[in-house]
Amino acid sequence: MSDTTDDRPEGTEHRPTTDAAAQGAVPASHETTPAADAAPHTEAAPIAGASATPPVPTRSPADAAAAWPAPAQGTATQHPAPGQAAPSPQPTTPFPGAPQHPAPHAQGYAAAPSGATAPTGQAFGPAAAGASGTHPTLVLPGSQPTPPRKKGSGARIAALLVAAALVGGGAGLGGTYAGLALWGGSDSSTASGPTAITVNDPGDVNATAAVASKVVPSVVTISASTGSTGGTGSGVILSDDGYVLTNTHVVTLDGQSGDASLSVTSSDGRVYKATLVGTDPTYDLAVIKLEGASNLTPIEWADSSQLNVGDATVAIGAPLGLPNTVTTGIVSALNRSIQVASSAAPSDGSDSSEGGQGGQQGGESPFFFDFGQGRQGTQASQTIKIAVIQTDAAINPGNSGGALVDDEGKLIGINVAIASAGGSSSGGQSGNIGVGFSIPSAVAQRISQEIIDNGSATHGLLGASVQDAASVQGSTTTGAYVADVTAGGAAQAGGLQKGDVITEFNGIPVTNSVDLTAQVRAVAAGSEAEVTYSRGGRQSTAEVTLGAMTD
Repeated sequence: MSDTTDDRPEGTEHRPTTDAAAQGAVPASHETTPAADAAPHTEAAPIAGASATPPVPTRSPADAAAAWPAPAQGTATQHPAPGQAAPSPQPTTPFPGAPQHPAPHAQGYAAAPSGATAPTGQAFGPAAAGASGTHPTLVLPGSQPTPPRKKGSGARIAALLVAAALVGGGAGLGGTYAGLALWGGSDSSTASGPTAITVNDPGDVNATAAVASKVVPSVVTISASTGSTGGTGSGVILSDDGYVLTNTHVVTLDGQSGDASLSVTSSDGRVYKATLVGTDPTYDLAVIKLEGASNLTPIEWADSSQLNVGDATVAIGAPLGLPNTVTTGIVSALNRSIQVASSAAPSDGSDSSEGGQGGQQGGESPFFFDFGQGRQGTQASQTIKIAVIQTDAAINPGNSGGALVDDEGKLIGINVAIASAGGSSSGGQSGNIGVGFSIPSAVAQRISQEIIDNGSATHGLLGASVQDAASVQGSTTTGAYVADVTAGGAAQAGGLQKGDVITEFNGIPVTNSVDLTAQVRAVAAGSEAEVTYSRGGRQSTAEVTLGAMTD
């Protein structure tokens, strides 16, 4: 199986060319093919007063520059031929229809002239300093400043590469390599050590390469083993001293072990032992701590609630045990909810889905964890319902726990599961089919911080048994049908009754029971929530204070 990538060009600006003659401009010199009857070429006569050999400079370039007079407005500065006195400036007449150009910037030259005792300029930087502070330029009368160039993706790419240079160290492009290769210096002093991202042509770097160079140092490969069983996954660095966020199913081998041996490899080849800080099986998240780690590169968080369908995504992880793998895509869908079989899932009888997965009544869910160690032969007895970002960026077994980032290299999700066209019953691995899922950063950030602070995370509880409204006879709308309410629970306290159909939770549409359960679990226990429901054909809204889910 192979990863799929979106090879649409990014940041490419198409600028139409114009016919110089049509614009009235004086054409630059061009090579022409002589006609058959053209006169033979003759040697040009030598300039009067010119010597046969070049003159030897008698003063430094800096002194010469200082001696040159600044051009007067509306005049062209003429340079004398060797051996001739400098003529007085003469007014120039613009050519009819000639385009208006600004005077070139008074910046230094890229290289110092022969014989210079000090640099006379820089490729990019301040102008060379002389007595007058400027070099002679040719000025066309009536020139107008060129309007500023429209900002495109180039500035964003450059900013990402600068960020990668500052935080990448020996990984990614590396600080030395990025700075020299992109800003005009020599690349003879490239960064040493393992290179996570290969860039063969620094002058033609696209946005994906820039994002990858920034993010790869913040993604690690995790190996978990217990006895003769083992597997691999990915993780995201949360702090410079070694806290790493990943999936519960990665560090527990899907619930097979609570004390698996963990080994973590960073993008630059360093290997660490790791200990388990805490797990959250309800949302399949876990935090581990690397032993003896320092000066790591934490990921930068983004606000997943601000995403749009169609936004660019980049997935980074270790699919099939291949570290530092980069794939691209878009946000395919938002507010998606999936039900996944999990051996580590807690037993939970409330807010249950009696009708099964929406659209999958009576059958297996097509969603499963992308195990780096292969699909498990035993079937899990429990399921979890999670709200996810859907993406078509290639996610394969081993990408679990890795990063899904936006076009600025900020974390928008933790890769968690993939879809299979053949369901979850087959014993072999299944690869990417263009439907992958990530836990939104807004959820992952809250849960990971609670695990670090308390060793575990909390989840909301509505206190109602629900099922798909579409499966209820006589139903006229989709949503979560309230089959029963728990006495003293949040739903009853908020005025919800049996027979109500919940259509929104905190403004997010609810199309089936899995949607509702996933959204309720995404928020912390004790949170205030707004529930929109239908009763007798009328829409109403209830304010509820969620309870706490218990294992």
